[in-house]
Amino acid sequence: MRRSRFLTSLALTLALALPMASQAQISGVSKVRISTSMGDIEAELYADKAPKTVTNFLQYVNDKHYDGTIFHRVIAGFMVQGGGYDAQYKEKKTRAPVPHEGRQALAAGLKNTTGTLAMARTNDPQSATAQFFINVVDNAFLDPTPIPDGDPVAKFQYQGRVYENVARAQLLNAPQLFGYTVFGKVTSGMDVVQKIRNTPTGAGGPFPTDVPRTPVVIQSITLLK
Repeated sequence: MRRSRFLTSLALTLALALPMASQAQISGVSKVRISTSMGDIEAELYADKAPKTVTNFLQYVNDKHYDGTIFHRVIAGFMVQGGGYDAQYKEKKTRAPVPHEGRQALAAGLKNTTGTLAMARTNDPQSATAQFFINVVDNAFLDPTPIPDGDPVAKFQYQGRVYENVARAQLLNAPQLFGYTVFGKVTSGMDVVQKIRNTPTGAGGPFPTDVPRTPVVIQSITLLK
């Protein structure tokens, strides 16, 4: 997902420690409250499945990066995305990108299903920083593509085409096969997510579409445990 637009082309190209979070929170399950102008959302974060991603997210929480940001991209049949722009549509400064952990998280059972949190990024798989989205429907096409065993991979099928004897590294590094890293799931407040999902949208700031006409503000994100 781009920060402002989803990657639309999937053609195959074969070519921190947290100062205020305990190690248990980093390595296990944390819980956060996302307080918005439409109500509160609570979510679990799975550091046991996506450790670098959760550590990165919680560092932004600890730094209060999300306070005053907006959900700037809302698509009712898809997802709601925020965490990168303030109410004046000024993009907030971020740290270096977090390494992509999509395949690791997928192997641990995390998929882009309704209510899950995932990292937004540009078409560079290694570009995720602070922006995240909440899936409002099952979005299996956003899941990373598993790579079969072997090197070369004897047979690989993608979008109806079959590729034979492909170097494993080519598949592992193909940008369109990375998908999006899921790192958490809403545990309460899906009614709030539904309100955000159904809010009227249009143009806003630098974005021609999908911006809530009435800003949906993330007032704060708080680590609960």
